Amino acid sequence: MSPGDFCKISKALADPQRRELLEKIARGGEMSCGALVGCCPVSQATVSHHLKELVNAGLVEPRKDGQFRYYNFVPSRIAAYTEELARRLRVPDPVLGPPLGPPVADPVPT
Repeated sequence: MSPGDFCKISKALADPQRRELLEKIARGGEMSCGALVGCCPVSQATVSHHLKELVNAGLVEPRKDGQFRYYNFVPSRIAAYTEELARRLRVPDPVLGPPLGPPVADPVPT
């Protein structure tokens, strides 16, 4: 996973409303923006903004059906993120044991 993708996902998950929306989609399967608005105490515009950020991070995929959009969770994306996070934090693998060598740092942006 690229450093940019890692940052996009981290930013998307940092917002409590976005996490809540992602959890609802992950548990409930494909959901429309309207259904998600009905579940949250925020405006439709706010839900749309959060969904856009989740799409940009690759955590959900949109599907357009006429004038409606439906959103699906992308489990492979969150799996790649958690693997990268574990690598960055040097979390031991339960099967392979502790990691070898020093922690890996991101390259410094220039």
